[in-house]
Amino acid sequence: MSTVKTINRDAESAEVGAGRPRRDTRSALVMIAPAIIGLVAFVIVPFIAAGYLSLFNVRANSSRPPVWFGLEQYHRILTDPTFYRGLLNNFIFAAVVVPVQTLLALGLALLLNQSLRFMSVFRTFFFMPVVFPMALVAVIWKLIFSRDDLGMLNAFLHAISFGHIPPIDWLGSTTTALLSIIILSIWQGVGFQMIIILAGLQGISKSLYEAAQIDTANRWQQFLNITVPGLRNTLIFVVMVTTIFAFRLFDQVYILTQGGPQNATTTVMYQAVTSAFTENNVGRGAAITVVFFVIVLTITVVQRRLLREDREVA
Repeated sequence: MSTVKTINRDAESAEVGAGRPRRDTRSALVMIAPAIIGLVAFVIVPFIAAGYLSLFNVRANSSRPPVWFGLEQYHRILTDPTFYRGLLNNFIFAAVVVPVQTLLALGLALLLNQSLRFMSVFRTFFFMPVVFPMALVAVIWKLIFSRDDLGMLNAFLHAISFGHIPPIDWLGSTTTALLSIIILSIWQGVGFQMIIILAGLQGISKSLYEAAQIDTANRWQQFLNITVPGLRNTLIFVVMVTTIFAFRLFDQVYILTQGGPQNATTTVMYQAVTSAFTENNVGRGAAITVVFFVIVLTITVVQRRLLREDREVA
């Protein structure tokens, strides 16, 4: 009799265990449903719509019906030197901003991860530029980079050089225009990466540092052997997100330089927006968007392959 009861209990346990994965799957689907809906609504559907529009000659503010173009828009884009100049500017911008901004964010996070008075005030101060809209930040920096003596940067250089450095046209020179936009972007965005890295730093167990101190490890050794491995996944995330943000560069260019001088600051996003809304060529703008989406997606996949996260759970 006891043997029969044991078999029945085992059968009931097996049924409960079989039903649990189903409930877990349903719960997981419910929790990820908002993200899937957002992905479909704001990424997949717009991409399909852009791909469809890119096959037509669509003119905004025109009563004429769309004209079938096929792949002609893509042929014109891929044979246009201006498109490649914009793509080169995107790569230069990302190649400078991603490592510099990540290193600055890491340094600020290490500095602000100290138990000192008023540290929360300093954290807010460094994060504040992220809260400001990019349009407002760009307007302020346009005043800073003004080419006359009233420009704050030129006035500062004039003062410290006792008048030996003449006013520089920061945004009107092909040499300094893109550099000026890079400086602005790093200043505005470093606080976002700093907060993420700071959260990663606070997730590293303090017992590891205490054990390292007992083993007489200096600060540099602790940084290399504890901090960097502990921040591996966080840094990978920061690099990938910063790369995506760098390639969508538009606001700073539109407000500060309008792609000039001589296309020195034009970007692919700027070309797509101006084609659709300034030149009224929606088909060309959609085609540029599709090509650029594929390029950024390819870069992201390559980064994902090269920078694998450590998924081991301690």
